[in-house]
Amino acid sequence: MKRREFMALIGGAAVGWPLATRAQQSIPAIGYLGATALDDYTTPQIDAFRQGLKESDLVEERDLTILFQWADGHYDRLPALATELVSRNVSVIFASSLPSALAAKQVTSTVPIVFVMGADPVKLGVVASLNRPGGNVTGMYQYYGALGGKRLELIRELVPSLAVLAVLSNPNNPNAEDHLDDIRSAARASGQQVDVFRASNEQTSMRHSLSSPDAASTRC
Repeated sequence: MKRREFMALIGGAAVGWPLATRAQQSIPAIGYLGATALDDYTTPQIDAFRQGLKESDLVEERDLTILFQWADGHYDRLPALATELVSRNVSVIFASSLPSALAAKQVTSTVPIVFVMGADPVKLGVVASLNRPGGNVTGMYQYYGALGGKRLELIRELVPSLAVLAVLSNPNNPNAEDHLDDIRSAARASGQQVDVFRASNEQTSMRHSLSSPDAASTRC
């Protein structure tokens, strides 16, 4: 989605507000639904988000407000956080990832949802198709989620003596298996030993070894 289309969506949603709602909140609000936490990784993304608004002559606190909700990596919290944004009469929900988009879609069929993700939104049921997403959901698909095999190839080129490669995967991410499937195929083709560590938090992890092409198909 182009930036001007995103901004038009925000403006159009604001125009369609009931008068009573606009009396309570004089400027439209964007709900930002983050699956992770506000940290050193997400802060640059927030800065870029705000910069994009400024470049479209939309100034925070003058033309709109941004309401942030962070799940801190606990995906099960996302539906409640999305519900909270809907209850606060946001004009648009910006979903910063696949889990955020799925949660927002689960709780509202009327508030526009704009997503950014590396997963395939059609395959995972976020939209009906890329050219006609349908419903109240649209956004941008970055495609990097399907590049696990290429990453493995690049790492092997950078470190020719590589013996074992560790992959950290979050099993709660709906796209986790697609990521791993791509790596499985590349590991089989190259004979590379890959150990997959599945962890959804700092306390738990499960290790699955892809020590051979056969193991890659049966143990991960």
